[in-house]
Amino acid sequence: MNKATLAAFANRLSIPDWRKSELTTLSPAGVKTEVLSGLTVALALVPEAVAFAFVAGVHPLVGLYAAFIVGLITAVFGGRPGMISGATGALAVVMVALVANHGVEYLFATVVLMGILQVLAGAFHLGKFIRLVPHPVMLGFVNGLAIVIFLAQLTQFQIPGANPGDAKVWMTGWPLVTMLALVALTMVIIWGIPKVTNAIPAPLAGIGLVAALVIIFGIEVPRVGDLASIKGGMPEFHIPTVPLTFETLKIVFPYALILAAIGLIESLLTLNLVGELTNKRGGASQECIAQGVANTVTGFFGGMGGCAMIGQSMINVKSGGRTRLSGISAALFLLAFILVASGVIEQIPLAALVGVMFMVVIGTFAWQSLTILRRIPLTDALVILLVTVVTVMTDLAIAVVVGVIVSALAYAWNNATRIRAISHTTPEGAKVYQIEGPLFFGSAEGFGEIFKPEEDPGVVVVDFLNSRVVDQSALQAIEALASKYEAHGKELQLKHLSHDCHQLLSRAGQLIVDSDDDPDYGVAVNYSIKTGILGVGH
Repeated sequence: MNKATLAAFANRLSIPDWRKSELTTLSPAGVKTEVLSGLTVALALVPEAVAFAFVAGVHPLVGLYAAFIVGLITAVFGGRPGMISGATGALAVVMVALVANHGVEYLFATVVLMGILQVLAGAFHLGKFIRLVPHPVMLGFVNGLAIVIFLAQLTQFQIPGANPGDAKVWMTGWPLVTMLALVALTMVIIWGIPKVTNAIPAPLAGIGLVAALVIIFGIEVPRVGDLASIKGGMPEFHIPTVPLTFETLKIVFPYALILAAIGLIESLLTLNLVGELTNKRGGASQECIAQGVANTVTGFFGGMGGCAMIGQSMINVKSGGRTRLSGISAALFLLAFILVASGVIEQIPLAALVGVMFMVVIGTFAWQSLTILRRIPLTDALVILLVTVVTVMTDLAIAVVVGVIVSALAYAWNNATRIRAISHTTPEGAKVYQIEGPLFFGSAEGFGEIFKPEEDPGVVVVDFLNSRVVDQSALQAIEALASKYEAHGKELQLKHLSHDCHQLLSRAGQLIVDSDDDPDYGVAVNYSIKTGILGVGH
């Protein structure tokens, strides 16, 4: 495929000019790598999409259509080339109650609304807040997700019960030995192929060789077709058949909000992780909009919605996928499987796909986090472990929120203990307090305990040169200090406060001593002239 063909392909997809270079600058070898990487990802997507559809309680094609549509749109318009999106377990577990109580049509309506909320999040640039996620939370997220991926593969070691309707049972005896042997063989091939050749992605080689071995020798092991038939037609446009009433909105909105939040958190964290692997920056807001458009479209075409998939994204990156072509190829290959190649794909042994995912687990888990636990602050170590456990026990969104809250509280506590003052007396007899450390809600009480109004001389100077007034609690603490000295009939002077503090302080405002080296920073509060009330600002 030459550059002219690639340029025409980019034009047909309506890719903006600034993105076409990702396709037109690829060499023939690069195109082969990207396409084969996409094929590898598509093969790994099939059992995942089917399994997540079963989790949500919908037909397997609902999951496969979501993987195709979400994967294609985000590959073309997403904020990070190389990322793979599709139906995920994090979203599926939220959908279970909705489908069980209200039916699949309500799910489609929810996915449409979920997409609209994600587009709004991107339009208002809410994705930038992902930078507030600390590195220990990222490590916990990666480790927890690796464990979740590992545990998800264990279900492939289960077989149907003896009688129809019986629960699945664990493999034993030779079936288990055979399955484990094929999994191990796949992992060995993936490990060894790069040492021999880079002509074909290692995961694809593992799947292909093990599948050929199983088919040629007729080895009896579970195959993709044992999960469900993946044969189907093109997804058709379909407006969800739900009443357009306020009652419907009350049902779908809470689910849509939760799904939108989970989808964006997982997508943006995956965006950052893939960025670290490829050394390329990505647009958080652009990714939010792409995810939103993809989910809105898939809701109208009978899909269950989705978000970025860290496992498949890792497969893509490790296989050499670096541009949008790999993601586009994965989506198109998946559609081809559904339309014309279902019979072949259904013969692939699950053991080969499990082996690929086990290698993803090994590559995803942040092993260095185990060695640094004793060398980093105790709080950071606890956050890593907490986020890992919560990710495994609940879901990613809750884990990240918990991790950010704990990290923020730890940061606030550490800063609260830093407030102190160095005092000295001037030749004129005035006592000077040089405040050090930030003054905010956490340190306001400690700030007040520094001073002794009843013991101090008649003139007291409080110097904020090495401090910073952060919020309303800090301003209130300064006001309270001024009141105490005023009650004792003593003069209080405030130095090196910013111009914002000049404007926001009422009682203590006249006590500020202007200086040429006053700091210039904004205080995160606003002040109502009409009411004289301090309030939290924007």
